[in-house]
Amino acid sequence: MALSPLPDQVRADMFLHLSVMERAGLPTDQAFKLLNLPPVLTPRVNVLRRLLGKGADIPGAGFKAGLFSELETHIIRAACSAGSPEITYKRLATRYAHKARQASLVRSRMTMPLLTLLIALAVQPLPALVAGTINTTGYVLSIVRPFLVLGGGVFLYRFLARRLTTSTDRPDALQVRLSELLTRLPLFGVMVVRMNVRDFYENLALMLEAGIPMLEALPMAVSTVGLCNIRADFARILPQMEKGATLSQALAGLRFQGPNSVHSFVVTGEGSGALPEMLLRFADGESDAVTQYQIQLADWLPRLFYAGVAVWMAYQILNSHII
Repeated sequence: MALSPLPDQVRADMFLHLSVMERAGLPTDQAFKLLNLPPVLTPRVNVLRRLLGKGADIPGAGFKAGLFSELETHIIRAACSAGSPEITYKRLATRYAHKARQASLVRSRMTMPLLTLLIALAVQPLPALVAGTINTTGYVLSIVRPFLVLGGGVFLYRFLARRLTTSTDRPDALQVRLSELLTRLPLFGVMVVRMNVRDFYENLALMLEAGIPMLEALPMAVSTVGLCNIRADFARILPQMEKGATLSQALAGLRFQGPNSVHSFVVTGEGSGALPEMLLRFADGESDAVTQYQIQLADWLPRLFYAGVAVWMAYQILNSHII
């Protein structure tokens, strides 16, 4: 059975720890022995240490233990072959810390609206309970029912997200239709494209920086793109480069470029011999843009939620007076 991937914040803490331990010169086994992860992940660390004791390399042991993803394994293996993985660990830590902050932003802003909804649900049916119009079971159900609906919505969202981001060579019709729909949504679609484009160039840059050759790094970077239509678009790069095109030439005909073109960064990187650095610079800029969008989203979602609660309460009050 495949092990579940680690949360972004856990990944960030793990790679930051490994970066510090590598810089301090600690032996690998000692570095993992001092790794402080949630207790539920302790068995994975123990498996990794046993594999290291049997002569396995760091990336292979980390992958088998469920601590490293396939992409991370390739990146870390290349970095270890080139010397020290310290810089790679640090890059990965920064990347996951940024993603964890983005994910927690909206969650933290939605805490108070959900609490407000709970209070509204608890107060609104109280007169009916006191008057005996509804019993205790009906009162509790009136509070729980909206949260069950919200929970169902969250479950459906996660199911569709997993279905959409499952990387396969032949996506089904549902994946294709949903991917196209997402990329065409007003406002939101532009940001979805931007995040997928950012992920591709960031992963490609990390692999190139670790020393993986371009023609090997491209397929792995493409496989990390979430939406199948964008993934198919970027899959056209490799055949062109195998025919002798440069990266900047291969990117010219892509459908999904995002609002800020990477072309100038690639041309500069190819001319100066600093392509990974320029791709990371582009990815960092796109990450900042995504963060700003998510900050705005986190500001507006609670307001919309409050407005929805207010409309619902007004409707309930008016409905009770009419009855």
